[in-house]
Amino acid sequence: MRVITALTPPASPARTRPADRALLRVALVQERWHRDPAEHRAALDEGIRLAAAEGARVVCLQELTLSPYFAVLRKADHPEPAEPEDLRTGPTVTFAAEAARAHGVYVHASLYERADPEPGPDGTVTPDGLGYNTAVLVAPDGTLVARTRKTHIPVTEGYYEHHWFRPGPAGADAFPTYAVENAVLGLPTCWDQWFPELARAYSLAGADVLVYPTAIGSEPGHPGFDTQPLWQKVITGNAVANATFMIVPNRIGTEGPLTFYGSSFIVDPYGRVLAQAPRDEPAVLVADLDLDARRDWLELFPFLTTRRPDAYGPLTATATATAAATTAATAAVTETD
Repeated sequence: MRVITALTPPASPARTRPADRALLRVALVQERWHRDPAEHRAALDEGIRLAAAEGARVVCLQELTLSPYFAVLRKADHPEPAEPEDLRTGPTVTFAAEAARAHGVYVHASLYERADPEPGPDGTVTPDGLGYNTAVLVAPDGTLVARTRKTHIPVTEGYYEHHWFRPGPAGADAFPTYAVENAVLGLPTCWDQWFPELARAYSLAGADVLVYPTAIGSEPGHPGFDTQPLWQKVITGNAVANATFMIVPNRIGTEGPLTFYGSSFIVDPYGRVLAQAPRDEPAVLVADLDLDARRDWLELFPFLTTRRPDAYGPLTATATATAAATTAATAAVTETD
């Protein structure tokens, strides 16, 4: 497995005083899915071992870490539908805990979490067969220290996640952050990376680093359209606009009609790619994060303190309400003219 390191962070151009925090060494593992469970776990564990040998303190793994990407099909059409697992005793957290203890690092992973049925508007509880797409973080002693459920669920050909997952919670607990070593981490997942509102919410909550476990590749309905450059640009733009580091472990390989395009990367708050994996090979990326680059950039470009929340009503309105307001505003301008 190829190891790519970036152990000397680039200078922070906006720095005016010495950094307060030490560097944080992080890593990600890019892998394909192996049909044999033992072989798959061994490949991931080897990636974690290599990262730990380079001194990484946090090692991040791909979306649905131990599973194939089963949402390539609707649940009703799947010949071998995946079963959701218990958060604490299921195979994913068990594997992450064993690897964390063995290698003395934090291990980030992702799973299909079992969920209890939710009551409907009339209070009736009807099982819907859905679970959560959940990211977790396990400490070096094997303790589960973080859990975040994916907020946004894709509804598109080849990525039928709405047939498998509920969206994560809204409200005060929608964007949890976790203190890890000397940094604050947020743990959203894949499709979340396309939404600037989510990155901003995490930045406002004080996140230094966002980790996006990912499963993205070809588009079955548009086989000639390579979305990899757009995917990376959006995540990089959100890093710059919110002064956050982004750690993005994607998977590789072909599963059904999807070919995942790898290209996992780590980017800093200035939009500089610190390390990047190839499109089609297993790889381990290890990078040192100069955490106070976030402080420096926000002091020069104070995005968070010059916001205008009073003007952001359309962001929380329904599409119908927003369209109606736009029509009314256009009509008012026309009458004035």
